[in-house]
Amino acid sequence: MTSPKLLTDSKSLFQQRARASSDCLFLHDLVADEVQDRMGMVNRPFNSVAVVSGFPKNWAKILPQATTITDDETLQLEPSQYDVVIHALGLHWANDPVGQIIQCRRALRPDGLFLGATFGGETLNELRSCLGQAEIEVSGGLSPRIAPMGEIRDMGGLLQRAGLALPVADNQTTNVVYRDIWHLMHDLRAMGETNALTSRLRTSTRRAVFKRANELYQKTFPAAQGGIEATFDIVYLTGWSPDESQPQPLRPGSASARLADALKTEEKPLSD
Repeated sequence: MTSPKLLTDSKSLFQQRARASSDCLFLHDLVADEVQDRMGMVNRPFNSVAVVSGFPKNWAKILPQATTITDDETLQLEPSQYDVVIHALGLHWANDPVGQIIQCRRALRPDGLFLGATFGGETLNELRSCLGQAEIEVSGGLSPRIAPMGEIRDMGGLLQRAGLALPVADNQTTNVVYRDIWHLMHDLRAMGETNALTSRLRTSTRRAVFKRANELYQKTFPAAQGGIEATFDIVYLTGWSPDESQPQPLRPGSASARLADALKTEEKPLSD
């Protein structure tokens, strides 16, 4: 039996992240502010925090009291040790995203909080559209260039499959203005977010493809103040390590009041 083909070339991803610039990790800073706000809204102390990230050194500066580790296939987290585990902007590259969340759940104490942040399906939709059209026009074909990113409606299912309780998924959209497509791609390289797909082309792309993509981008997605606009759709995932103290659903048929009475309406039986 052959092994399934992996989505991400982990060696290439590691090399790209090693070349990233800490000055361009502004999306991680944005996520850090958001997750700290969310932790602050929970009425309990979080004394033991772990962060899973492709850039653990950057997160160590943001949360110096936290344990910070790299998002390897096997996470270096001790079981049942943490009040909070944060998975920061790495799930879109994971070959097994559910497995990553399961490992985070196992590292949580009972009723511990999992907070995930990952790029959602609208991220770089403009670049994806323009590069695809340009490549078809210039080369007559289409190659994988941007990692597939899940839609928010599917993200809550990842939490349920990983065994977390009270799952919630919501998103935050950030639009960033760039001079042109080359400026955007330069920033993506500096973020460590260029193409690391296993199925990517291994030959250089013709400059004519990027030139045509830039023309399409400038025409189709112009920024109001000039240049082009790029969307970064960040999906936040929240779930809790199961515990008996958490709210539990009632058994079917155990309700003590009728819905019709609560709505002050007449109950009408369905016809056969």
